Amino acid sequence: MAIARKGSAVKLEQGLIQVYTGNGKGKTTASLGLALRAVGRELTVCMIQFMKGGGPYGEQLAAQRLAPLLTIVQTGRPGWVNKDDPHQTDKALAGEALELARKAVTGGEYDLVILDEINGAVSMGLLPVEALLELMRDKPRQVELVLTGRNAHQSVIEAADLVTEMREVKHYYKAGVKARVGIEK
Repeated sequence: MAIARKGSAVKLEQGLIQVYTGNGKGKTTASLGLALRAVGRELTVCMIQFMKGGGPYGEQLAAQRLAPLLTIVQTGRPGWVNKDDPHQTDKALAGEALELARKAVTGGEYDLVILDEINGAVSMGLLPVEALLELMRDKPRQVELVLTGRNAHQSVIEAADLVTEMREVKHYYKAGVKARVGIEK
């Protein structure tokens, strides 16, 4: 896993911390919308996807077209992580992804860093919440940080500047519709 380092013509004056959480659909999609807006203003964006070793997903294919302004790094094993008994490999890969995240956040190369599914990684015990809180505290002033995933830890919610909870009202998965190429993957 490597992060491509890119330069930016525009810099944020103040970066904040956003959390997209909840059991509803749209957390990753919302963060990608923000990424698209940032790229439109020539900001550099890095998304690190925790626990998303399958693919390629549509957003990764799009990032290839939007490079060098958008970089997406996929981490984790293909398939689902057992939330009740995560494998040691999943923990090790999440730890490696967190180190990549630290470099992306503090390295000075990115204006917006999205840590996709990091809240889920913390809630499943793949990462300690204190490690995420430390990264949040170490974020430089001009970097925007977005944390997505279900079950955001209360201390992460309290430390964030903006928290949006996606709530499922109705979902077509329950009617048997599978993930569709170009829509969910």
